[in-house]
Amino acid sequence: MPKIRVSEAARFLGVSDDTIRRWTENGNLTPHKDASGRLAVDGLELAHLARNQAHLPDDPSQIGSSARNRFVGLVTAITMDTVMAQVELQCGPFRVVSLMSSEAARELDLKPGSIATAVVKATTVIIESPQGKTAT
Repeated sequence: MPKIRVSEAARFLGVSDDTIRRWTENGNLTPHKDASGRLAVDGLELAHLARNQAHLPDDPSQIGSSARNRFVGLVTAITMDTVMAQVELQCGPFRVVSLMSSEAARELDLKPGSIATAVVKATTVIIESPQGKTAT
């Protein structure tokens, strides 16, 4: 399993380095040493903790959908002209931007500060890895 340094683990979970160190001291994460002898944590264990700690608000729409990528957040900005609107949401640590018709934005009554859900259903999702090889 890959070992992840404390500073990287903290960045992935949005906490301080000291929090990761406390979690290794109290048993929430198992401490390891990386190849350089620095404190690290197991990547799989960190992934499980990240998933368990992720708490986004419940989707207020209560709509059944085949789309699994649903991000509930706050509308932070809307740029609108007569035809198109650019709507920005802050969904936890993620910024999601959608382009839609101005008519749709008005019908949804979107305003900065309102709650909305970004639904992503894509046939192509690109995943990159710094330790992987370039695919041809």
